[in-house]
Amino acid sequence: MKKNVCEFNKIQKFESIREMMELAEEQAGNKIAFEYRDEKDKNNIIKVTYKEFQKDTYYLGTALSTINMLKNHIAIVGDNSYKWITVYLTVLKTNGVFVPIDKELPYKDMVNLLSNSDSEVLFYGEKYEKYIEQFKKDLPNIKYYIGLNREEDEENVLSYDKFKELGKKEYESGNKTYVDLEKKDLNELRMLVYTSGTTGVAKGVMLSEHNLVSSVYYGLQVADVETKCLSVLPYHHTYEAVSGILVGIHYHVTICINDSLKNVLKNLQLYKPDYIYLVPAFTEVFYKNIWNKVKKEGKEGGLKFLIGLSNFLRKIGIDKRKKLFKSIHEAFGGNLYQLVVGGAPIRPEIGKFFNDIGIMLLNGYGITECSPLVSVNRKNYNNDPATVGVILPCCQVEIRNKNDEGDGEIWVKGDIVMMGYYKQPEKTAKVLVDGWFNTEDYGRINDKGQLVINGRKKNVIVLNNGKNIYPEEIENYISSIPYVQEVIVKSTKNENGEETALCAEVFLNKEVVEEMKSENIEEQLKKDISKATKELPSYKHIQKIEIRKTEFNKTTTNKIKR
Repeated sequence: MKKNVCEFNKIQKFESIREMMELAEEQAGNKIAFEYRDEKDKNNIIKVTYKEFQKDTYYLGTALSTINMLKNHIAIVGDNSYKWITVYLTVLKTNGVFVPIDKELPYKDMVNLLSNSDSEVLFYGEKYEKYIEQFKKDLPNIKYYIGLNREEDEENVLSYDKFKELGKKEYESGNKTYVDLEKKDLNELRMLVYTSGTTGVAKGVMLSEHNLVSSVYYGLQVADVETKCLSVLPYHHTYEAVSGILVGIHYHVTICINDSLKNVLKNLQLYKPDYIYLVPAFTEVFYKNIWNKVKKEGKEGGLKFLIGLSNFLRKIGIDKRKKLFKSIHEAFGGNLYQLVVGGAPIRPEIGKFFNDIGIMLLNGYGITECSPLVSVNRKNYNNDPATVGVILPCCQVEIRNKNDEGDGEIWVKGDIVMMGYYKQPEKTAKVLVDGWFNTEDYGRINDKGQLVINGRKKNVIVLNNGKNIYPEEIENYISSIPYVQEVIVKSTKNENGEETALCAEVFLNKEVVEEMKSENIEEQLKKDISKATKELPSYKHIQKIEIRKTEFNKTTTNKIKR
C-alpha cells in the first residue's frame, strides 16, 4: 500500500451530527444555509439561516417525540427539497434510523424496501399521495404517513406543515425531549441506504453515525469546497446526502437546492454557485453540449486557439481564463469555480478541458458502502483527472489479486466502511473480511499515492485469449464521439460460449446525427469508433456495432443498468 504524500486540511473535530449542527449554529448562525424556490410561488426564493434550520429540526424532532418515534426507523421518499433535508438531519440527531428511498423506483420495489427496512414512519412527496391507501394495505408496519405537501390530517396520515407546527408549539411550551435526547452508541445503525447498483437486487447498506462523521471530517481534510453550492444530485444517494449536504453544513456553505434536473442551467444562472457535485454522466453532457454548440456556430477552431493561448499565458504566470472563456462561464452562472465529480471513471480529456477553461474539475471515488468517499483529487496537489485522487487519511486501501498490468481488486479498511448489509449476513461476509471491504472495483495506486479506477469487477470481459477487458475504459473513448449519447461495450460469443470479441451497443444523439446529414451513419460510426480507439491494443478494438433505437435503462444518477 502506498501512502499519501500531501498535507491535509485542518478541520474542526466533532463527534456527532448533533455536535456538527450545534457548531454550525454557533459559528455561522446568521449565515444563509439554504436557498430554494417557494413551493407555491416559484419566483420567490426562500433563504434559511443556520440558526433557523437548527430550529426547524428542533420543531420536527419535538413533533416526532409526541408520537414516540425518536428511536424508530423513519423513511422518506420524494423530490429534493428543504423539507427533505430537514427530515434527514432531524432523524440523524435521534436514536433512530434514517431510510432514504429512491423516488424513481416502481411501486412494488418501493414497498419491498420499505418493508425490508422495518420503517414505522414514512415522509412522502406529493406524487405519492395517490398510493396512500395502497401503502396502508401493503405496509402494515408503518404507523404514520406524513405528506410533505399535504394540507390536511386524517387518521395516521398527517400534514408535514401541521406536524412541524405541533412540534413548534410543544417546543415553545417547554418540551425539550428531542433537544435533550441522550445519544446512544455512535457505532450503532443510524442510516440505512439501499444501493441502486447497475446490476443485482438492492442491498441495505448499514451506516453508523461514526461512519457519517468520519466521511465528513476526513473528507474535508482532502476535499476543497467553496462557499456556495448548487445541490443537484438525488438526496437518497450518499454522494449528495453526505458529501453535498453534511460536508456543506460543517463547512458553513450556502446550499442552493436544485428543483429539477431540467432546470440545472437555469438555476446555475439564478443562484450563481461556485461549486457543484456531479456524476460523470452529467459532466459528459455539459462537455458535449459546449463542443456541439461551438461546432454548430463554426467556432470550434476559435475555442481550441483560445485554450492554447490561455495555457501558454498560464505558463508565464498570466491567468486570463475568466475573460477568454467569458461566455462559457456566464452560461454556468458566472461564479462556477469547481466541479466535484464522482461515481465512475471519467475521460481525462473532460477534466483537462474544464481545467483549461478555468472551471476546476476534481475527480473522486466513492461507494455507498464507504459512506461514500474513499478518495478525491485536490486543487493544490497534482490534480490529475486520470486518477480519483488521494485516499482519505482515515482509511487504508490495498490492491489485491493483481493482473499482469498491476491492476487488481480495490479493498478498503477504516472508519468509513459500513457495518454490513441489513438482514443479509451471507452477502456481508462475502465483501467484509477482517474489517476489509471488497469494493469489487478494479484499479491501482500510482507513485504519487493517487487511486486509479478501471471499472467494476462484475463488468470485466475475459476474452478466450486470456485478456481482461474493462469495458468502461473503451466506453470512455467511444463517448468522445460527439453524436454518441450512450454506449455499452459487451462481448460476442462463439458456439462454445467463449467471449471472443467486443461489441459496442450505441444510442445516438438524434439531433446531432440529423445535423451531420450523413448518408450512412453506421459506416460513419464504425470509422469514428476505429479512430477514437486506435491508440488501444488490437484486442480492445470493437469488432461489431449495434445501434439502439431507445435509451438504455439507467439508475437515478444516470448510470446505465447493465
